[in-house]
Amino acid sequence: MKSPPAKAWLLDLDGTLYSAKPLRIAMAAELALLGAGALRSLRSFRRHHEVLRHELLADPALEFFPNAFEEQMRRAVDATGISDELVRKHIEEWMIHRPTKWMRRFTRVELLERVIAFRAQGGKTALVSDYPAKIKLMSMGIHEHFDAVVASGEHPRLRRLKPAPDGFLLAAEELGTQPEDCLVIGDRDDADGGAARAAGMQFELVI
Repeated sequence: MKSPPAKAWLLDLDGTLYSAKPLRIAMAAELALLGAGALRSLRSFRRHHEVLRHELLADPALEFFPNAFEEQMRRAVDATGISDELVRKHIEEWMIHRPTKWMRRFTRVELLERVIAFRAQGGKTALVSDYPAKIKLMSMGIHEHFDAVVASGEHPRLRRLKPAPDGFLLAAEELGTQPEDCLVIGDRDDADGGAARAAGMQFELVI
């Protein structure tokens, strides 16, 4: 049976609102030229993102305080022996600020146009991310297309990563929409899709 039309769209950011592959290539080249000193911090931080995700799969009741982003940061500092100040500087520079120029260039224009058309028809939209997102949305010039932003490291009630459903459920709550009336749009079936199914929401995979 076909699902009824959604009243709200909840979108992932990284790899969904922009094409991930060309961005990774561009950032790899930039890192090779300018970011050698940040590589240990970045590799450890990214690795611990997947570690936290696997821990959540093993223990669905697990929560990270104050949030998963800060837990990743703490673990990266412990694993590398680099100071918190320097690891934080590397992460903010190379994972939040520097990629924004490439995000603008590789924005999925067709998907963004769908979002704009959906809102024009009265639909509600939210951005749900496992990483801080507000700076990225502002830099991409698309923040005005989202009625709510629920991102790890920014939202005070978000303590778990996808595939935990928390982020999408918080977004639905903020939009005043029931979970069954929401469509999740994301690029990872294991993370975005898993979280959508756990929340009782529809899911669309972006390839």
